[in-house]
Amino acid sequence: MITIKSPREIDLMREAGRIVAQAHRAVSDIIRPGVSTAAIDRSVEASIRASGASPSFKGYNGFPASACVSINEEVVHGIPSDSILLKSGDIVKVDIGARYKGYHGDSAWTYAVGKISPEAQRLLDVTERALLEGLAHARAGARLSDISHAVQKTAEAEGMHVVRDFVGHGIGRELHEAPQILNYGPAGKGPVLKAGMTLAVEPMVNLGTHEVKMRDNHWTAVTKDGSLSAHFEHTILITQDACELLTARPKEV
Repeated sequence: MITIKSPREIDLMREAGRIVAQAHRAVSDIIRPGVSTAAIDRSVEASIRASGASPSFKGYNGFPASACVSINEEVVHGIPSDSILLKSGDIVKVDIGARYKGYHGDSAWTYAVGKISPEAQRLLDVTERALLEGLAHARAGARLSDISHAVQKTAEAEGMHVVRDFVGHGIGRELHEAPQILNYGPAGKGPVLKAGMTLAVEPMVNLGTHEVKMRDNHWTAVTKDGSLSAHFEHTILITQDACELLTARPKEV
């Protein structure tokens, strides 16, 4: 069942989302060549805890860190390490969740490290646009798959492919709630969206095949062909006419 959040719950989720956005601001300040993925993780955890929240991911199903930090062909669930250093030309995905007074916010962003290739920049631009095109269909009265179809159409129009093994999700008191939100499929299918629903929409787009495989750590997914992958995600609130970005970064407010 897709839950409708009360005004009190929505206020708590707004604060959880603000805390996640604040952690992303802290991350954007330190991303540069030579920084370790563990340093990114420490920055995320410090920012979240300073706001009176706790990291949603740390210990979730055994995940060992506060942020998922995934580089280049890594699609999602990269495990931070002091031995993994960012290099100029990398793209790094940072997925952050925060739990505030029992409610979660969740957002991922892909960052350029130093000067990246035009191909990598195009991937970032297309994936962010796919997210925003999907969110343009996230409003009361629309069908859930209207979001999915817009994401897929945007990515594939540029010759890129959406990952199918990982999906978006409902969010609230639990980090993962109903429904699952595919990043592909026909429009006009699935539940009707209603005001008060809260969702985490998160396209992952690959330059090559949509297929992924798992690393030996049983957490990190990588593109099957070694191509670059990007990931953008917002937690949103469905309203009557549009959606509200609960994890909006400063330029999006």
